Amino acid sequence: MPNSFQTLALAAISLTVPAFAQTMPIDASAPVPVPQPVTALLGTAKSPTGQTIAVNSQYLTLNGQPWLPVMGEFHFSRYPQAQWEQEILKMQAAGVQIVSTYVIWIHHEQQQGVFDWTGQRDLRLFTQLCAKHGMYVYPRIGPWAHAEVRNGGLPDWVVQAGPTRQNDPVYLAEVQTFYQQIALQLKGLLWKDGGPVIGLQIENEYRMRGPGQGDEHIRTLKKMAVDDGLDVPLYTVTGWDGASIPLDAALPVFGGYPDAPWDGSPSKLPPNEVYAFRFANRSAGSMGAIGGGNQSAADTYRGTPFLTAEVGDGMQDTYFRRPVVTPDDIAAIPTVILGSGANLLGYYMFHGGRNPEPEPGSAITLQESQVTGYPTDLPLRSYDFQAPLGEYGQERESLRKLKLIHYFLNDFGSILAPMAPRAPAIVPATPSDITMPRLAARTLGDHGFLFISNHVRGVQSPARPAFQVALKLPTGTINIPEQPISLPAESYGIWPVNMQFGGTNLRYSTAQLFKRVQTAGHTWYFFFALPGVQPEFAFSGSPTITSNAAVQTLRAPGLLRLLAQPTATTELRLPGNIHFVVMPQQQAETVWRVTNPALLLESDAAVYAEADHWTFDAQADNTFHFAIFGTKKEPSANVPLQALPSDALFASYQATLPAVTLTPRVTQVHPAGTRSPSLLGPTFDWRKNPVPLAPTDTDFTQAAEWKVDLPTPPPGTSLSDALLTFHYTGDVARLYQAGALVDDDFWSGIPWQIGLTEVNPHWRTASSAYILRILPLRADYSLYLEDPSALHFDAKAQAATLESVKLTPIYRLKLTAPPTP
Repeated sequence: MPNSFQTLALAAISLTVPAFAQTMPIDASAPVPVPQPVTALLGTAKSPTGQTIAVNSQYLTLNGQPWLPVMGEFHFSRYPQAQWEQEILKMQAAGVQIVSTYVIWIHHEQQQGVFDWTGQRDLRLFTQLCAKHGMYVYPRIGPWAHAEVRNGGLPDWVVQAGPTRQNDPVYLAEVQTFYQQIALQLKGLLWKDGGPVIGLQIENEYRMRGPGQGDEHIRTLKKMAVDDGLDVPLYTVTGWDGASIPLDAALPVFGGYPDAPWDGSPSKLPPNEVYAFRFANRSAGSMGAIGGGNQSAADTYRGTPFLTAEVGDGMQDTYFRRPVVTPDDIAAIPTVILGSGANLLGYYMFHGGRNPEPEPGSAITLQESQVTGYPTDLPLRSYDFQAPLGEYGQERESLRKLKLIHYFLNDFGSILAPMAPRAPAIVPATPSDITMPRLAARTLGDHGFLFISNHVRGVQSPARPAFQVALKLPTGTINIPEQPISLPAESYGIWPVNMQFGGTNLRYSTAQLFKRVQTAGHTWYFFFALPGVQPEFAFSGSPTITSNAAVQTLRAPGLLRLLAQPTATTELRLPGNIHFVVMPQQQAETVWRVTNPALLLESDAAVYAEADHWTFDAQADNTFHFAIFGTKKEPSANVPLQALPSDALFASYQATLPAVTLTPRVTQVHPAGTRSPSLLGPTFDWRKNPVPLAPTDTDFTQAAEWKVDLPTPPPGTSLSDALLTFHYTGDVARLYQAGALVDDDFWSGIPWQIGLTEVNPHWRTASSAYILRILPLRADYSLYLEDPSALHFDAKAQAATLESVKLTPIYRLKLTAPPTP
């Protein structure tokens, strides 16, 4: 935990860091180790059609070829079944290939012997929908999951029956029944049966030691799963916090988060290791749920590839700590993780959700809480996680940034996967050290990628004047770039090195490669310019290259350098019908993949595709602008389309839907009462100071209350949803309908959004009324708030204000793709 001195020291670093103007050397001349078999006894690798998924000491393989997939967590039991399919398609549109999901025991068996696999608990249907759209599935079957859920997912009666998470006969008998139920749900859906389930995670964050515990317990659970028929190509366990990792039974997976809301400090934390390239370990120091701690390679993951399952692409706030992460806080992490050698990019959570309602008549709540012996308090319902796709499927800016990396891995991951990570000669002393650039390379022979990160959450990184990397390869050293540049503050990216495009060698580029499209005998490679960095393409020799725009040409013996404009789209034409397209990052973030690999879409709206059908969703704006790359033929739509002036690359169109105005009526019922001080929770051996307990229903008798009446939209309007947004201040807000809790929120300064389709499927045809309650925040609060500047306390030294309530329509445009050449 940081103390006041540490926090002040961090502030001083950000203000006094000297300019680092030195060429950074990286020695990548040593041979890459030859991949070896792993020691883990894994499952059936071949599907009925002859496809294979396997693994060696360095990377995964798909049909014998290196494979570096993208995996995103989405909890089916925390989302309405009726909306699963469109959310799976949204993840696919963002470049996710594997859907990982906890099977949370307490969601399925609250009463002993009574299992519920129906509705939003239907694991089988969820898996089938993933299969329908070509998405792999990776269940995380626990039995203990954590997932910020009650008892870590263990039903109350299991906890009360005796010792858990060890080889206790009573516990194992109950686990066996749970595993058998999962096996029935997944029967015929495993990889060996032609299904999408390619792996299983056993347990989670497990580090117990002693007889019947540790590696012995993990081996027992793995054997039980196999005996129950859960035979899959991959078995994994999480590998942080001194975890038990039996390498003869499973592969370790790792991760890291941008903050630590389980921490006991009420202050800003030092920068996390997820922003520092890892060359000596795979586990971020403050990563774990309890206690932290790294492991040495020799002891815990020797001979295994660097796989991740919990790269934090968001952060779930707890009652005591409420960090707010920016899009760059999130999007900078994968660059560092990949540059450190990761060969599976697995996120937690990629999609937010809500805890399901407990069974009728049950008095329990399903969130993690201090009163049940866990270290943090979570909202009763909300599990938004600030994820790229939020609690109600709303797209966030972080998704736009992440998908550029995902598209790169989808198209070029097989090239990156066999490459070894290479450390620079000089590395930061600590995650807080911003006195020098942060970078790494991954290479195989003379080919590779350079990874640069100048963004560190919590510290203002400076610009790097005269930035240059001297990369030593087996055949000699190249300077990247040839002439030093000023690397802007907060920038991060991935630059290709000695990459072959037909017969032309791209020696390096200071623009980031993110997509490949092959159409009509031509191959197009799409790059984007990092903000503030002029795109430079350096080619070996003197190839003949033309452009559709003015570029600066610099020649030297054996080298051609082309400098494009960073704020315009430029096409470079290479020999052999090869094209480079470089665009500003902001424009690249509007590019979307579709199911037809010969086409791309460009739109500010959120886009996903199912076969030849394209869906566009836009908040508030009823006019859609979009462009299509790969064909000049016009798509068909559910409304008239207007062709707009187009360029040589994209054919542009516009469609306008009828505008809808939705105005809530808000009436205050009564003001807030006087809030009592918070009670304190228990201490732990790793967190000696107690932290406040989350408020109870009794506390909410002092909440301010408003009635919110919502209108219905006009009949026939093309809306996919509407977002009810509360701008408020206070401690905790709860929304009720007909006396039932709809959702809740811990105030952090982020506007609170509610998706009406999820909470009230009939909102389009029947008006509805809600009750909003805001519990005041005392001025003497002892919580960590990222930015409390919006708080204003009244005469009673409390904050409980409702600034505004907005109901924003989400317009939906549907298109049918045109035929391709």
